[in-house]
Amino acid sequence: MRHLLQRHPLPMQTSFAHSLVLTYALPPELLTPLVPPGLALDTYRDANGVEHGFVAAAVVDTRALRPSFLPAGLGRDFVLTGYRIFTRFSTPGGRTMRGLRILRSDTDHRLMVLGGNLFSRYNYRLARIGTRTVGRTLEFKVVSTDGRADLHVRADLADTPAPLPEGSPFASAKDARRYAGPLPYTFEYEPQTGTVIVVKATRTQWEPVPVAVDVPTLTFFDHGPFAAAEPVLASAFHVGDLDYGWERGYRRAPDGGVL
Repeated sequence: MRHLLQRHPLPMQTSFAHSLVLTYALPPELLTPLVPPGLALDTYRDANGVEHGFVAAAVVDTRALRPSFLPAGLGRDFVLTGYRIFTRFSTPGGRTMRGLRILRSDTDHRLMVLGGNLFSRYNYRLARIGTRTVGRTLEFKVVSTDGRADLHVRADLADTPAPLPEGSPFASAKDARRYAGPLPYTFEYEPQTGTVIVVKATRTQWEPVPVAVDVPTLTFFDHGPFAAAEPVLASAFHVGDLDYGWERGYRRAPDGGVL
């Protein structure tokens, strides 16, 4: 009955020293098979009428991560990386929730691997993750155990707001910000019950800034269904020094009905 524990039973609290999100545009037909029952792709149609789906590659430097009922002094610092599809989840009443569906998660600490996999379906893996700031350049380097989620990225935090990357499908920074993540919700499908686990995020001072990035290494798109694809960097956003958390997870039926 492990799945009963993996419903995000604990509300969590942390602060972000840095959150860097790289959003990549991919063909919707490539991403649709990766979306479980009940969810739909959250797509965007560009100026030429071409529809795009999106996957975010996120690196988050968290401080004092802990259950929200504990004081910050009992929290731990972790660096988390994740790859997520932008999705929508509709309810019978006509409400649409925008959120992320996790594809892969890595972290720099065994404690996060154990706790994250005990209380969620995020399937955390241990990785070697380095982070440093030189002047106003933020750098992350991730070396995954299987080589399928290596990442090396540098973000220029000085010259902001940066223009959108060349080839981005977004018409404006305002459009791009809608896909800057993290979104208000995270969704996970529970196959044992055929239901969707919904986790709502809480955050303060959410003002992501578009930044210019250099990405020498990103191996996630070299494998599996992405191997033949040509992902396009659509945007890069940074935010830092803010409080963040998420509530206990709850279940909904695939049609969005409350259980």
